[in-house]
Amino acid sequence: MGVPFLDLKRRYASIREELQTAITEVMGTQAFILGPYGKALEKNVAEFIGIRHAVGVASGTDALLLGLRASGLHRGEGVLTSTFTFFATAGAIHNAGGRPFFLDIDPGTFNLSPEALERFLTEECELGEGGFPLHRATNTTIRALIPVHLYGLCADMDSISTLAKKHNLTVIEDACQAMGSSYRGRKAGSLGDLAAFSFFPTKNLGGAGDGGMVTTNNLETAERVKLLRVHGSRERYIHETIGYNSRLDELQAAVLGVKLARLDEWNGERVRIAKLYRQGLEGIEDIQVAEPPPGYNHVYHQFVVRADRRDALKEYLAAHDIGSMVYYPLPLHLQPCFDFLGYLKGDFPEAERAAGEVLALPVYPGLAESELTEVCRAIGAFYEEAG
Repeated sequence: MGVPFLDLKRRYASIREELQTAITEVMGTQAFILGPYGKALEKNVAEFIGIRHAVGVASGTDALLLGLRASGLHRGEGVLTSTFTFFATAGAIHNAGGRPFFLDIDPGTFNLSPEALERFLTEECELGEGGFPLHRATNTTIRALIPVHLYGLCADMDSISTLAKKHNLTVIEDACQAMGSSYRGRKAGSLGDLAAFSFFPTKNLGGAGDGGMVTTNNLETAERVKLLRVHGSRERYIHETIGYNSRLDELQAAVLGVKLARLDEWNGERVRIAKLYRQGLEGIEDIQVAEPPPGYNHVYHQFVVRADRRDALKEYLAAHDIGSMVYYPLPLHLQPCFDFLGYLKGDFPEAERAAGEVLALPVYPGLAESELTEVCRAIGAFYEEAG
């Protein structure tokens, strides 16, 4: 039987009436921008995360972009981040006027390596003006750091935050894949100076289109994001700064409000599926499945394994109507658009190795145990036939 990589219709079926009621209510108001549903969602997300302020924006990419702008990043300044993540992380840095500096990953978590961060700050930088690190080779001031909580697993935030504080760096969490995950009792989105979330439909908390949110404990930062999301204007037609058109629509807020109430339940189902995968794949030597470190709550936006002969396995699964995906086949430092940064193949070996081995398997609420068993059976059959 076939197993789709993702099937959003299954989740929708369980909340169809609630969603239709919420959408009908918004349509009845004919108020679609910056209304009560958006304000309610901001309040509820802030409470869910345990943070003072949440500001809705038009997408996760915009959450990163406006968050960078609100943090005080100046044009030409450097921002550190993982090379193994979705393009939007570095694209937002560039579009905010910054210069991306990439770092390698921890091979066990796929997240930014604290050791790589420390090496960069101690070996490639010196103390510059204002107490910020100065990258010697490019004469660039480093102002911020974006750790990515990849696949739904938080980065090692204690180690990262300690280094960031020592070097006077603003920490912006890229939590776009990690709504509901936690690290040593604290939820993603409350671990840095501010954080960015995505509500893209495939996310654990996904809307009916694009949407995003910035979270922070800093009132000034929150107010700055609110200003930037409406063209830099507090008073109509008076623009204090050059901002953006980046508001979370009321329809999206209403949909997300219904889903937020189910998020813990759905994330729990993802955790259960991940446990079953570990049992089902046990004994297949060509597949590596890492356990989350102690104290981390992984919410499995993706269930990712390392696979020997990954591309051939992916083709085999597709031939048997089983969906799988590669997140991500080319690290950011090797992307053609970033050639101007001067990185070379071999600069970040762990990320490059991961790009050749990672494979995401179906993991979503509603995935049947029989379907999961079929995925594991097919993987085992591939390696038996391949020898």
